[in-house]
Amino acid sequence: MSISEAGLRRLREVLARHVDSGRIPGLVALVSQGDQTHVEAIGTTRHDGGAPMRRDTIFRMASTSKPVAVSAAMVLLDECRLRLDDPVDQWLPELADRQVLRRIDGPLDDTVPARRPITVRDVLTSTFGLGMDMTALGTPIMGKVFELGLTPNLPEPMPEPDEWLRRLGTLPLMQQPGERWQYHIGSDLLGVLVARVTGQSYETFLRERIFDPLGMKDTGFDVPADKIDRLPPLYAPDPQTGEFHVWDEAEGGRHSKPPAFQGGGGGLVSTVDDYHAYFRMLLNHGVHGSERILSRPAVELMTTNRLTPEQQAPRDAMARNNVHISFGQGQHGGWGFGMAVRTYRGDYAPIGQFGWDGGSGTSTYADPANQLIGILLTQVGSSVPDPIRLMHDFWTTLYQAIED
Repeated sequence: MSISEAGLRRLREVLARHVDSGRIPGLVALVSQGDQTHVEAIGTTRHDGGAPMRRDTIFRMASTSKPVAVSAAMVLLDECRLRLDDPVDQWLPELADRQVLRRIDGPLDDTVPARRPITVRDVLTSTFGLGMDMTALGTPIMGKVFELGLTPNLPEPMPEPDEWLRRLGTLPLMQQPGERWQYHIGSDLLGVLVARVTGQSYETFLRERIFDPLGMKDTGFDVPADKIDRLPPLYAPDPQTGEFHVWDEAEGGRHSKPPAFQGGGGGLVSTVDDYHAYFRMLLNHGVHGSERILSRPAVELMTTNRLTPEQQAPRDAMARNNVHISFGQGQHGGWGFGMAVRTYRGDYAPIGQFGWDGGSGTSTYADPANQLIGILLTQVGSSVPDPIRLMHDFWTTLYQAIED
């Protein structure tokens, strides 16, 4: 099985068509299978010109941070410094003795006591009881989540981890612990948990245990001054007019200095080659070269579905009913730790493919059946459907390029 030359030519043509349309200024794409790796860098870093895209261009990974950032917790599980069903109270006392809303759209003081404590497993599977619920926008609890600055992409930056957790601890849960999958906040909470358990900053631990051993030299939560010229601006085009608005400039922007909050849910910057090293390690069952980064069972836990149909229900609803928000992305079926896992065949990718997408125009998946990795990075946020349509076309074309 291999990726055909004709297939790669078609892939380049499809990617170039998106750039030529004027809607995507530039992109970098990497595809690999076995020891065959192919990279395309097309277009420019700015919509009005600027430097050409290069293989080492640095991108804001947004939610594609989740599959990488979760690895720190897996190291701690491997070393028995965390256990899946231990309550998190001992490290996160701010989350002890939770109250739970009677109704997700009810007033914040109409609660019942949590049936049990929040566990490590609940945090890892994003079922601890709070999340970015796109079906509950406008409810008192979602209003409070935004008001307290608990999620990224608001005008106010997120506070440092202890203050963030203190604010989180003032809220009731939306669901009983372990009951329902809810997006994003669990991934950020995981970073706070790792820092509390290790006594190191989340980034320091990730760097020592994951980034440095894998040679991920351009991955972190900020871009040093000597590399900032490799970071394009991030655009959030106007949904009505398509006009390019800069959401985040490189110089002086969100990633130009270390953030107060190192967000495992969406804070990383990286390159195609760094991400390739990480996903290649996962396909190799946790081994990189001669070094073991994660145990085989840890990788299997991360990259296979962890959710029951009941836990999964809101994720299915979000994917199927909010297509106008996700532009059709996210219909994979399952969820492992920090990433989606395909449990049914809904498009060209087979069951077992794992990875995730980011709202900054990033898409990263690996496929054990075909030993295939695809990474697509651009600088256009999903305020418009264009970057998501680009992702769909990338995967549709890539899977046709595989020859038996």
